[in-house]
Amino acid sequence: MLRTHTCGELSLEHVNQEVVLSGWVQRIRDKGGMIWLDLRDRYGLTQLLFEEGKTAANVLETARSLGREFVISAKGQVIERLSKNDKIPTGAIEIRVSEISILNPAKLPPFLIEDETDGGDDIRMKYRYLDLRRNPVRANLQLRHQVARHTRAFLDELNFIEVETPVLIKSTPEGARDFVVPSRMNPGEFYALPQSPQTFKQLLMVAGFDRYYQIVKCFRDEDLRADRQPEFTQIDCEMSFVTQEDVLNTFEGMIRHLFNKVKGIDLPEVPRMTYADAMRFYGSDKPDIRFEMKFTELKGEDADLTSGKSFGVFDDAELVVGVCAPGCASYTRKQMDELTDWVKRPQIGAKGLVYVRYNADGTIKSSVDKFYTEEELKKWVEAFDAKPGDLILILSGNADKARKQLNELRLEMGSRLGLRNPDDYRVLWVLDFPLLEYGEEENRWFAMHHPFTSPKPEDIGLLDTDLGKVRANAYDMVINGVEVGGGSVRIFEKELQQQMFGILGFSPEEAQAQFGFLMNAFEFGAPPHAGIAFGFDRLCSLFGGVDSIRDFIAFPKNNSGRDVMIDSPSTISDAQLTELSINVRQQN
Repeated sequence: MLRTHTCGELSLEHVNQEVVLSGWVQRIRDKGGMIWLDLRDRYGLTQLLFEEGKTAANVLETARSLGREFVISAKGQVIERLSKNDKIPTGAIEIRVSEISILNPAKLPPFLIEDETDGGDDIRMKYRYLDLRRNPVRANLQLRHQVARHTRAFLDELNFIEVETPVLIKSTPEGARDFVVPSRMNPGEFYALPQSPQTFKQLLMVAGFDRYYQIVKCFRDEDLRADRQPEFTQIDCEMSFVTQEDVLNTFEGMIRHLFNKVKGIDLPEVPRMTYADAMRFYGSDKPDIRFEMKFTELKGEDADLTSGKSFGVFDDAELVVGVCAPGCASYTRKQMDELTDWVKRPQIGAKGLVYVRYNADGTIKSSVDKFYTEEELKKWVEAFDAKPGDLILILSGNADKARKQLNELRLEMGSRLGLRNPDDYRVLWVLDFPLLEYGEEENRWFAMHHPFTSPKPEDIGLLDTDLGKVRANAYDMVINGVEVGGGSVRIFEKELQQQMFGILGFSPEEAQAQFGFLMNAFEFGAPPHAGIAFGFDRLCSLFGGVDSIRDFIAFPKNNSGRDVMIDSPSTISDAQLTELSINVRQQN
């Protein structure tokens, strides 16, 4: 046997047993008369002992020839350690080695295979198979496994059936850009890799599979960020004969189950917020509710405490809105100038920042004192429900832009004040999104989610009169300001689906060519159905307490969409291009 035990399971109860361990050499400490070697495998670390006079000369010689990451097998007796290490599970024992064999030597790795490595991102991505040997990286993938395992267990208990859907499908014009795959057998034609299994899971509902799920790979050819990869994984689900309330209750249950099983956390009931309130009070459709600092309007639809004082910045603004930062009235002028420069950055785009200090002694000072009296500023303080010692930060301008800018400032202040603890999980449902959004450049309407989302029943009449007011029967789940899942009640009647395609600018012929298979299926008894998809990689990164999903993917791409380990994407030969009926590259 190459091993009788793993490197993570031996303890004092195994003392005097003869065992065989196999793994990688972590480190060697040669003290002349004694050699200690740490042997590592996926399960842990065990110390091996070699002693002059007690260990055969050839075994000692082999031990001294070893280097880091050599793959070895060692046989010996479990003994109690004189100097115990309480930081590892096997720290009470060691193995007095009697036999050793080198299964495979190793080159010196380009970085330390340690929890705290000296390797930067680029080098670790290039040698990802070595990076995966490190405990933190392996722990991330073990967490990912646990999330998948408990997801399946929960859904299996509710009679969901896992069904695989095709990976080579048809390209559609809506949504992000597709990755396309040329078809050799159908020259000049292309498959697309799925951005989601959306239409197939709806067809499964038509087929009578009333509860479907799939932990499925999806693909989007879009610009990358820390929480995006060109290929990613979804927990994809669909249900028949359900309302929005059924879906919310089912998948709130799933998230609470996952937090309990994976993190040992019992979540409270998940609160709900409309899209309109999310935008009004947080400037975001995925608000971070770990802390307050809700928006307060000084000038807007329901208030005007700023106009008529000859302060043009506010007089000309559509919206004057701010947040109250608790305990920050003591910020210095230097700190305020730094905050002002922060909101003026191109990424934020504000033209300036107005502030009001509600000092601990009850006095009120602001950056606009020459325009507003203390009595007028006191009304602002009351509107914000500020307390002595608080600092009010105010932005103004176009309503949509000001809210987005203030959202960024709110999050920044939350971070600076230590209010965004990654171990403090706050889950939220956001409901009642607009069904459509208007593209000024394209001069047409777009689906905010996708073309198969149903309008709320009470808003269907507005499809003929006021498209901007139609709400979607849609819902997103947000955790700590990150959207982790979203879905909707689907359109299941052919006539309504045709109307939706018409609103989105499809001619009847284009709609039939692109989605005729789905509309035809609706004519054969499609049940009411609804679904949701969770970003599996994002969910894992949240459970792991980090921002990047890349840490929870075994072989991720870099920020340019490249796999630097296998050097992909890469060119292919002219012969392959010809076989695929793609024009051969022009020769220089």
